[in-house]
Amino acid sequence: EVELVESGGGLVQPGGSLRLSCAASGFTFNLWYMHWVRRAPGKDLEWVSNINGGGDVTRYRDSVKGRFTISRDITKNTLYLQMNSLKPEDTAVYYCTRGGDTNYEQPRGQGTQVSVNS
Repeated sequence: EVELVESGGGLVQPGGSLRLSCAASGFTFNLWYMHWVRRAPGKDLEWVSNINGGGDVTRYRDSVKGRFTISRDITKNTLYLQMNSLKPEDTAVYYCTRGGDTNYEQPRGQGTQVSVNS
């Protein structure tokens, strides 16, 4: 059974940092693109970033470029999102999900809440 468990969220002030983790199991992790997506209060699910199976190709939405870094550790079957210079508009529940280079599955897990405010 595919399982993706997110962690690492919290409350931070603007300009702060957080590192999200996603523990994956139940599938061959390094054969899938992995994505981070988020849902802000009252808004639709929004794609944030993805990374290929080998970990050497990454993409970001424009609003997080230069601030967020996606990475993966295939020895630990874990996906990460390092978030720096956080802004209030980054407030959302963050989910990891798997997919291809231009598509992703609907999130399966509970997500992790990120709240940015002073």
